[in-house]
Amino acid sequence: MALLTRKQAILIESEGSYNASTTPTGADALLVTDLEITPQSSDVVSREYVRPYFGASEQLLANTKVEITFGVELVASGTAGTAPGYNKALTACGLHEAIVSDTSVTYTPKSTAFDSATIWYYLENVRHKISGARGTFTLEASVGEIPKLNFSFTGIYNAPDSHTLDLTTVTYNEQPTPLILKDGNTSGFNIIGHQAGLNSLSLDMGNEIVYREVIGGTPSKEVLLSNRAITGSATIDAVGTGTKDFFAAALADASLGALTLLHGASAGNRVQVVSSKCDIGDVSYGESDGIATMEIPFTLVPSATGNDEVSLVYT
Repeated sequence: MALLTRKQAILIESEGSYNASTTPTGADALLVTDLEITPQSSDVVSREYVRPYFGASEQLLANTKVEITFGVELVASGTAGTAPGYNKALTACGLHEAIVSDTSVTYTPKSTAFDSATIWYYLENVRHKISGARGTFTLEASVGEIPKLNFSFTGIYNAPDSHTLDLTTVTYNEQPTPLILKDGNTSGFNIIGHQAGLNSLSLDMGNEIVYREVIGGTPSKEVLLSNRAITGSATIDAVGTGTKDFFAAALADASLGALTLLHGASAGNRVQVVSSKCDIGDVSYGESDGIATMEIPFTLVPSATGNDEVSLVYT
């Protein structure tokens, strides 16, 4: 029987220890967009025969892993102090989760003791188990659209099996209806001391994800998060140098400023992007609806204490 692409689902659960036996349940389902999976991603080793005739050599596969990408809408849980439904994806991307009851949930980068997750991907009754998964994500926010986090995960390959998901157990918890990025829903965008007319904002966590296999090691297979460099770009309505001289700011060495964006207006529905050390790059001009814009690339830099270059704050 043909498998229908409209019948897909993913569940994600944090692992107690790396690649530990973990069983996601229907309550771990994620409401996602742009779901794509590479169920087998291998290094190809050719035998490269020398023979007295033409023809291909046998190909052997090594270091087989699984890659999966998906987007989630940038929404809070609806309740202050309750993590969003995709929190296990965030923590498997090298972020530390700090919860203040009834108040806030904050995610900040870390450089050690990285979490991992098991992801179950369903295509009708075919189930793929992606264990030991770690990844990275980008944030994309444009006026008139739903802001999204786009995740990319790599995990350990497990042979797929036949398993029908019990649809009565699937619940998309803490992923309420999103808010469009627009005036009234979104406020407080500031970049290095200027309250800008925001057109769009992108941010890339820049996690370096490496899959490794070794003989006799513990673990013998592992997805490593080996580095992080957070970059992004903001498109704003252009301003004169008398209002804010972004060109001079870009050329000023060691001159860092704040970057903040608040999306959502009511308690339990607010998400804020915060950085105190935004280093902008070469500024260029663009155009939107006949209005001149500025494209401002930036890098978010940690302080001397580290692991504080950005925060995602849900309140």
